[in-house]
Parts: sequence; C-alpha cells; structure tokens
Amino acid sequence: MQNQLSCEQVTALLSFYVEGKLSNKLTEYVKIHLDNCPECMEKFIQLKHMLTKFVNNQEPEDIESPYITKQYETFKSNLSAYIDNELNNLDSIKIKKIAISNPLARQDLENIYTFKKLLHSSFERTKTELKNDYSKSTVNNLQHENDEQKNIDAFFKLTAIFFIMITAIVAGIITILYF
Repeated sequence: MQNQLSCEQVTALLSFYVEGKLSNKLTEYVKIHLDNCPECMEKFIQLKHMLTKFVNNQEPEDIESPYITKQYETFKSNLSAYIDNELNNLDSIKIKKIAISNPLARQDLENIYTFKKLLHSSFERTKTELKNDYSKSTVNNLQHENDEQKNIDAFFKLTAIFFIMITAIVAGIITILYF
C-alpha cells in the first residue's frame, strides 16, 4: 500500500477510523492524510462531533434546554421513522411542525440529514470505485464449484459402471473357460 491515501479513500475509511477499527498502519496513513488535508479534517471533525452527540445524547451547546419538552421527546422518538418515511401523513406533519418550532429539533433533523448525506455519498463513491461486484463473483464461483461437483459425480458414476461391466465380462470369460 502506498504511504499516501486519496481524499476519497480517507472519506470511505473515516467511520472505521473514528471507531478504531483500522489496522495500525492504515490508521497511521489516515492520520497523516488528515494532518495534511483541511477538507478531510473538517469531515472528520463533523463526523466525530455528530457521532459523539448521538452516542452520548448530548444537546448542542448553543441551544438552551427550555426547548426540551414533551413534544421534543416525541420528536426524538419518531425521528428515525420520519427519516425512513415510515410515519403516516398526520405523524409526519406533527414532526415537521415540531422541527419548525423547536430549534433543538431542527438541529437534530439537520444533523441526521447531514449524516445520511455523508453516508450516502461515501457509499456511492465506494460503489462506483469498485471494479468487481464481489457478490456476483462469489455466487458465480459457488455455481462453478457446484457444476464441477456434478461433473465429478458423473465421472465417478460412469467409472463405476464401466468397472462393473468389465468385471462382469471378465467373470463371464473366466466362467466359460473353466466350465
């Protein structure tokens, strides 16, 4: 592996880097890139900040706590369903109203959309960079192995039939010669 990673590679590896799931060498390459690339460093800081807020359920520093109401709690519990379009029209409208009237809810919604957009763009970029579709090649390899197994089974069957026929012929010849 080269000592330098591209911005696209670092973007694809950022979530693994934040979670500490990269090898030591790859972690070092990502860190070197982040130290030298302000755009990637900004992505890293944003991703780490969003993940920290979601993991720790911390409220943003610039929004005051009077906005934490029963409506906000309802908003928070339905946010994932709203993002995934799993709510009925009435509940979706309620979530939109809360997001409009509550700055904390609006900030949460913006953060979710930013995070979703970041994940989607990383996925799309990685998908287009892949030259091979590994799922298709794996299925093709399994089918090829299955076909080879069938060919081997047919070969053994034919060999067994041939062996039995030869044995019968030899036994018949021996029987004729000695009787």
